[in-house]
Amino acid sequence: MKAPKSVFVCTECEYTSPKWLGKCPSCGAWNTLEEQLPQPAVVATRERRAQPVAPAVPISELELPTYMRSDTGMGELDRVLGGGLVQGSVVLLSGEPGIGKSTLLMQISDTLAARRRVLYVSGEESRGQLKLRAERLGVGGDSFYLLTETAIDSIIGECERLRPDVIIVDSIQTIYSDRLNSAPGSITQVRESAMAFIALAKSVGCAVILVGHVNKEGGISGPKILEHMVDAVLYFEGDRRQAYRLIRAIKNRYGSTNEIGVFEMGDRGLAEVPNPSEMMLEGRPTDSPGNCAACVMEGSRPLIAEVQALVSRTAYPAPRRTCDGFDYNRMCLLLAVLEKRLNLRFSENDVYLNVAGGMRIDEPAADLSVALALLSGITDRLVPPRLIAFGELGLSGEVRAVSHIDYRVKEAARLGFTQILLPERCIGKSLNIPKDVEVIGVKNLVDVIRVLSKKQEPPVIE
Repeated sequence: MKAPKSVFVCTECEYTSPKWLGKCPSCGAWNTLEEQLPQPAVVATRERRAQPVAPAVPISELELPTYMRSDTGMGELDRVLGGGLVQGSVVLLSGEPGIGKSTLLMQISDTLAARRRVLYVSGEESRGQLKLRAERLGVGGDSFYLLTETAIDSIIGECERLRPDVIIVDSIQTIYSDRLNSAPGSITQVRESAMAFIALAKSVGCAVILVGHVNKEGGISGPKILEHMVDAVLYFEGDRRQAYRLIRAIKNRYGSTNEIGVFEMGDRGLAEVPNPSEMMLEGRPTDSPGNCAACVMEGSRPLIAEVQALVSRTAYPAPRRTCDGFDYNRMCLLLAVLEKRLNLRFSENDVYLNVAGGMRIDEPAADLSVALALLSGITDRLVPPRLIAFGELGLSGEVRAVSHIDYRVKEAARLGFTQILLPERCIGKSLNIPKDVEVIGVKNLVDVIRVLSKKQEPPVIE
């Protein structure tokens, strides 16, 4: 019997081609076509149509369940989810290998199992390995079940027998269906396995958490449609060599996508960091030019981070520009504005910009802090250690207003900052200024350089 000829399927739009192409003709993405065998999709469709369908009912007759959200036991994760794990929802959690996804899910399983029945499905580890991690984290309980299985039919059968309230699948790339010829982790296998869990969650009302791998580019492995199928997509970020981790929501049907959760990895697993601003400012130098505090909003939470800039004379015709934690193109734009409006020769210097603590800032309100750090770095003038700045910088050198001024001022005063540099238009009657806090309004870069000049004379280098 002649073997079926393989086809190439785009992971972004599922375009099918008989041969490999570098660029997808349908969506225009590069290097997204993967080889796989043609699938008998008709069989799966017939089986799906044979299942009973719930009749349509008026929305006025629908009732909310007795519990709509369940606390995971970690307030930082609940903040990202929008208040807790929603009944009947499907959450996709992705991150680099070793970042702590399995550790986090096993920790929240212990809390959820105190009130709900939890099923942890692992396709990557044995029962002995899971037991070893559970003992290290102090996890246990009669309502916490472990299942080491990769066949989707067996998993669904066990879920129908056990009827858990929460199902955790680690990971979706290891689950496969016998009805499909492709290997586990392929586009078709991931899509069909995820669809089976989504159908189970919507019909039974249990919450499902799927763990997803990431590819070389940092995106979620498998078809792009997987992110559209689930209710929430969470990214676990951080450096494995550092203790701090961030969870960020890319998509959330039941909450905001601007919130972040901060955790610290320790010997006993992940611990919450309820005050990340103090963590970001830990070890901040006070006697060195080129650093300034910035306040950015992550959802409803103000975070204070330290922006560091190093400006040094270059020996090459093209100066070097390095940026970590801040948008590179935005930094080049700010450098051009500073050089044009203040006549500073950044084109003759190498510029290195860094956001301390591994945090990434992508809010325009950090422009003024970055500009102050760059000005301090090129002039060798110290920014006062108790001064914080926030404001957007325009191409004409004007300082534009930003939102959530009250939250930023309150957070800065709580952490001991006594001088706040902000756009002049933000100073009004509605602004509540705490005691012992000096608010300095600026209109443009000329006002900013004046504030920096009168605060500190250039240090004498012996």
